[in-house]
Amino acid sequence: MSGIDLSGRVALVTGASSGFGERFARVLAAHGAKVVLAARRLDRLEALADELGRDKALPVAMDATDAEALVAAVEAGEQAFGTIDILVNNAGIPDAQRAHKMSLELTDRVLGVNLRAPWVLSCEVARRLIAAKKPGRIVNISSTAHYRYDGGGAALYAVTKTAIARMTEALSVEWAYANINVNAIAPGMFVTEMTDGMFERIGDPRPGLARQRVPEPEGLDTSLLYLVDPASECVTGAVIKVDDGQSARMALK
Repeated sequence: MSGIDLSGRVALVTGASSGFGERFARVLAAHGAKVVLAARRLDRLEALADELGRDKALPVAMDATDAEALVAAVEAGEQAFGTIDILVNNAGIPDAQRAHKMSLELTDRVLGVNLRAPWVLSCEVARRLIAAKKPGRIVNISSTAHYRYDGGGAALYAVTKTAIARMTEALSVEWAYANINVNAIAPGMFVTEMTDGMFERIGDPRPGLARQRVPEPEGLDTSLLYLVDPASECVTGAVIKVDDGQSARMALK
C-alpha cells in the first residue's frame, strides 16, 4: 500500500519497543505520520526515535498499568505534534499459566496491561478528538485467542483479547457520531519477542501450521494501513483476523 500518505497525522503506538509495536511505528512513520513511541523500555524507544528521526518520533516512557502515565503519554504527544488522531493499542502481556495457579498480582497485571490500558487510552484520545472536532482512527490488537483457546494455559490472556474485540465493537458505536473509527486486528502466531519464549517451551510449531511457517510482523502492515487510511472510512467495529490460515487448520483437527 505504497500510495498511502499519512502526512499531517499523529499516531500513538503502545508497546513500541519491540515486536508488533515497533513494526507498526516504523510503518506509520514511513508513510508520513508523526509517531509517539510508548513503552516501558525507554532505551529502546530512544534508539528507535533516533533511527526514525526526532522530527517525526517522540519516545515516551509509559507503564501500561499506571493510568496517570497513560494520560501523560497522550499529553506529551499532543504537546509535541498536535492532536493524536491514530491510536494503536498494541501493548500486551501473556500469562502462560493455568487460571487457578495465577497469583492475584499477575491477574491484575494482565488485566491492567491488556484491557484497562487500551480502554483508558482510547477514552483519553477520543475525548481530545471530540473536543477538537477531528476524526480519528483507533486500532486495537486482539488475537485469534479470542476465537479459540485450547486449554493449555493463558486463559486470562484469551479472555482479555475477547474483551478487546467486544470493546472495539462497543466503542465503534459510541463514537460513530464523532467520526472516530474503532477497529481491531486479531493476529495469529507471528514471530515476536512474546512468541520466542513460547517456541522454547513447545518446540518448533511450524509442522502443525497450515503453511508450515510462522509469519513475520510485516504481514500485518497492509491491515494496519488500511484501517488508518481514508479508504476505510466506512469500516468501524470490525475485527480482522490475520493468521495465515492457522485457525482454519486447527479447526479441522
